[in-house]
Amino acid sequence: MREVKISPKNQIVISREIRDVLGVKAGDKLLAIPRRDPVILLRRPKSYSKAIAGIGKGLYDSDHLTQERESW
Repeated sequence: MREVKISPKNQIVISREIRDVLGVKAGDKLLAIPRRDPVILLRRPKSYSKAIAGIGKGLYDSDHLTQERESW
């Protein structure tokens, strides 16, 4: 666990170790997700469509679409 300090301008300095893990550099944007007490930092994807591509793969059986169409 690493500490970060908030500057008088309300900016946060993130340690090199954390930046290396996230794969970010100066000027990159992060997503901050508040979850009540913890806040999760994620690297902002360059393309949201590429980031979520295939997210639903394997949720349905291969014949699910056919069965759904037949139910109409």
